[in-house]
Amino acid sequence: MKLSEFYRKALSAAIENDPRGKEFVEQELARKKKDFEKLTGEEKENFDPESLLNPYADSKMLYGTGDEEIKRVLVGIDIDVSELLLAESLRAKGRSVDLVLAHHPEGRAYANLYNVMNMQADILHRFGVPINTAEALMESRVKEVERKLMPANHSKTVDAARLLNIPLICLHTMADNMVATFLQQNFEDKKPYTLDDVITMLNEIPEYKVAKKESFGPRILIGSKNRKAGKIFVDMTGGTEGSKEIFSSLSLSGINTIVGMHLSEDHRKEAEKNNINVVIAGHIASDNLGLNLLFDQISKGDEIEFLECSGFRRVSRT
Repeated sequence: MKLSEFYRKALSAAIENDPRGKEFVEQELARKKKDFEKLTGEEKENFDPESLLNPYADSKMLYGTGDEEIKRVLVGIDIDVSELLLAESLRAKGRSVDLVLAHHPEGRAYANLYNVMNMQADILHRFGVPINTAEALMESRVKEVERKLMPANHSKTVDAARLLNIPLICLHTMADNMVATFLQQNFEDKKPYTLDDVITMLNEIPEYKVAKKESFGPRILIGSKNRKAGKIFVDMTGGTEGSKEIFSSLSLSGINTIVGMHLSEDHRKEAEKNNINVVIAGHIASDNLGLNLLFDQISKGDEIEFLECSGFRRVSRT
């Protein structure tokens, strides 16, 4: 499989599993194309044409032509120069690495992480939050994240990949869509009655089972095991944490329990103030689940070997 096909398959699976729905994503891409056609001169020259096909600005091919043949991939939750040197060392020892794949964004994908966050407003709207409220609350949070990203050395890891001539790709929201939709569907199908039932369901999933053995499995952050789970919102995609002011709107929209990857202390206080139960499934375990679900889709019919590093553990469901 060529790198370009690997990337296209990841994009296709991510759109199919977008919590907003495939039709919504296609409408957004069509609107983006119309906006692009209205641009002139320098605006058009500086426009990223990839965004007309890929709505996830934090998931990109960072280095490579796309023509590279991919048979073995070194995968890590976080990739920096040390993992690229690991790939180079494996190559030197006769174990070829055709691609290094990061979950968390690097390079221009990291610089544009804040652009993905706008999808959270549309997801919240699907769960009953008025769209004007969701968009207004997200606007300030998006600007806050943009300011935090501005001083970062975005190109460090990509520069190393270029010097070592190792193809590099990151799949952030693409993988997060997979885990968000997978868990949301599971909860809606099985309807866990208590928070303890939610924990039990999570611990039946291989990635969370491994995390539990390693002492960082799913746990109840707000609430108790006998509390009723009620209506569950899986909050696991859209770049990074949204506005801490959203919890009152979620409570009013009928959300009783949030299942997330992680929660900052400020967000925890607001959720508790609004009597929303919170179950933390686990950050790295959830990232693993999303990547594994994505790889199952990408590798159908192809023999691709995934090497584990930097917190990634391969679990195949095919």
